[in-house]
Amino acid sequence: MYNQGYRYTTKQTALRNELRKLWEQHVMWTRSFIISTASDLGDLPFVTNRLLQNPSDFADILRVFYGNEKANQFKDLFTQHILIAAELVNAAKQGDTKKVETARKNWYANADAIALFLADINPNWNQKEWQLLLYSHLKMTEAEAITRLSEKHEENVKLYDAIEDEALKMADYMYYGLHGR
Repeated sequence: MYNQGYRYTTKQTALRNELRKLWEQHVMWTRSFIISTASDLGDLPFVTNRLLQNPSDFADILRVFYGNEKANQFKDLFTQHILIAAELVNAAKQGDTKKVETARKNWYANADAIALFLADINPNWNQKEWQLLLYSHLKMTEAEAITRLSEKHEENVKLYDAIEDEALKMADYMYYGLHGR
């Protein structure tokens, strides 16, 4: 995505870096949540609290562009994204396929709501593109949880590389939408 004919300002570079950091943190703290849940680690409450800080961090950026109401709407939608993911991971750990299916359905409905919301607040963001990015994120995150719970560690580590790449795509898409605003 590098354009040799364009120079970015310091503020533009800082915004892009911040969005990349937040998406990286989102997938990293989600991974930490999955690992802590799968292994019953004592850090689970602390990891969960840190993961739940991520929507507020995103809202702080969006607030600058769209105001408090829109930023808080995103924060609520993204918090639900995380809470539903936690339901799915816990249901998978318990082997409750019915709860997994319900959580999955709710998770994808939430992704649809996030995609619609983002497309509504910014004409540079396409609902279908956000939907594709978010669906890919959900599919890989669920696979990450399943491979971790089934102790397929090599596959789990390789999968995380793909998840990280997808997070950076989401960050860049978000940035270019804000930049083109």
